[in-house]
Amino acid sequence: MENPPEEMLTTAQQELYDWLSDYIGTHHHSPSIRQMMQAMGLRSPAPVQSRLRHLQEKGWITWQEGQARTLQLLGGLVSGIPVLGAVAAGGLVETFDDVQERLDLNSVLETRGLFALTVNGDSMVDAYIADGDVVLMEPVMEPSQLRNGTVVSAMVPGSGTTLKHFHRKGSIIRLEAANPSYEPIELSADQVQVQGKLLAVWRQI
Repeated sequence: MENPPEEMLTTAQQELYDWLSDYIGTHHHSPSIRQMMQAMGLRSPAPVQSRLRHLQEKGWITWQEGQARTLQLLGGLVSGIPVLGAVAAGGLVETFDDVQERLDLNSVLETRGLFALTVNGDSMVDAYIADGDVVLMEPVMEPSQLRNGTVVSAMVPGSGTTLKHFHRKGSIIRLEAANPSYEPIELSADQVQVQGKLLAVWRQI
């Protein structure tokens, strides 16, 4: 994780910051003061609170003193996007100001070899993938391990690359659209090069 370009830390402050980075990256919320005490091998909350104040003064965290769960890191990618509650597509639901959950996109964005494709056409509309969407794809190293039904980008001779549901039966690959207007494509396995499997869909409104 990259350090923010603010004032450098002492060894003790760096130790706490590194531990917080690992904890928040794993649990997606900040720890309690007691958890920090235990991790640092301290018997009193005072040294932890002192380190937190210095981390905040140096621009490495934000924190409301006395409320450990409000702690957020300002460096790197672990803070994520706050999830502010639910939104109803029918009636109304209440949202909450006390944000405890954050949407962590690191696992997606740090996927090795991740690539994006712009969708052209409507063959996957019933899979909620529309014309103009951008799909994030994870490289497929072992096509034989793909589960049937996985959405893949595949190179088909004479047709270029297509986004379809992947099905394999013996030596036959069937690429199925998510739109009844399109017929499935059936080819022998050696004629299909699976490039990637769907990881996420990005739609800009």
